[in-house]
Amino acid sequence: MKIFLISDNVDTQTGLRLAGIDGVVVHERNELKNALESVLLNKEVAIILITEKLSFEFPEIIDDIKLHRNEPLLVTIPDRHGLGRKSDFITSYVEDAIGLKL
Repeated sequence: MKIFLISDNVDTQTGLRLAGIDGVVVHERNELKNALESVLLNKEVAIILITEKLSFEFPEIIDDIKLHRNEPLLVTIPDRHGLGRKSDFITSYVEDAIGLKL
């Protein structure tokens, strides 16, 4: 079982590469489609990590894979820019989970 990263950021790729996770950096729709098609053919890849920015810029590509494929698991991860979350998202998450204001 392998994990593969598709990122829009070289810093994210470098950090995960240090953890032993291979990946590619893409910036455009065609690059993302080609990277996904390539990794989907590799049966050893069980998890694909994709950065939030790519997920938000090209939701139709990501949603299509999530809806029509059982494998591999496609996980959206934040990068160092943290586009999709407000600054206190952890506190909000805990408050919602336990029902108390912290």
